[in-house]
Amino acid sequence: MWKEIGDAFRQLGTTGDGCRCVLLTGSGKGFCGGIDITDEKFFSGISGGGDADKHGPSRDMARQSLAFRSQILEMQAAFTAVGECPVPVVAAIHGACVGAGIDLTCCADVRVCSPNAMFSIREVRLGLAADVGTLQRFPKIVGFGSLVRELCLTGDDFNAEDALKIGFVSRISRTNDDLANTANSICQRISRNSPVAATVTKASLNYSRDHTIAEGLEHVALHNSTALMSEDLVKSFLMSRGAADAQFAPLQSHSRL
Repeated sequence: MWKEIGDAFRQLGTTGDGCRCVLLTGSGKGFCGGIDITDEKFFSGISGGGDADKHGPSRDMARQSLAFRSQILEMQAAFTAVGECPVPVVAAIHGACVGAGIDLTCCADVRVCSPNAMFSIREVRLGLAADVGTLQRFPKIVGFGSLVRELCLTGDDFNAEDALKIGFVSRISRTNDDLANTANSICQRISRNSPVAATVTKASLNYSRDHTIAEGLEHVALHNSTALMSEDLVKSFLMSRGAADAQFAPLQSHSRL
């Protein structure tokens, strides 16, 4: 799943596919149940055994650590691709959203959930620190206060109302069954806007999150010095004055080596 998520989000919005917004959902009873502790392949990188030769992995802890580090970095990069996707990503969360589910949804631009959503930064209760982005992204979304540290250090559950109160989600659907309609409505409203404006807005928000205000202003000035030359500007003005929804041209395919 990790590689597929990364591969998909590196392609979305970059191939001239006309993609304007991505709706990220989970299937089954919950959005994500967290690490599958029965997955032997996942834990093989941190298990010992074998001699330090071609017949097996080394027992040397330094060598095991270096070997496993690349797997962690690949997992991190897969979810980072969600945040770096040029088009906005809306996450619709239902049921359990545990561990990697928090890591993943932290990378979305907008998060909504159903009344039955239940969240947990569960890794600490499994004997490890969350290492795929939650500890870095979650506090930047909701703040670095005492509650964030409590949730990260205890692994306690928090519910939909808690998530709304701290700003992790922007809204809770009226009913569990209404989640898809709530999320789709947001996607549709985003998609009505110029794809150039949406892409530049997302890029500026992401850049400003990690830089000073002055650097963020310079960044958006550079982008808008070209984006304001788009034909989308006139179409958007007309639409805001009551004209029918504009037909915006899709973003072009990104150049690649």
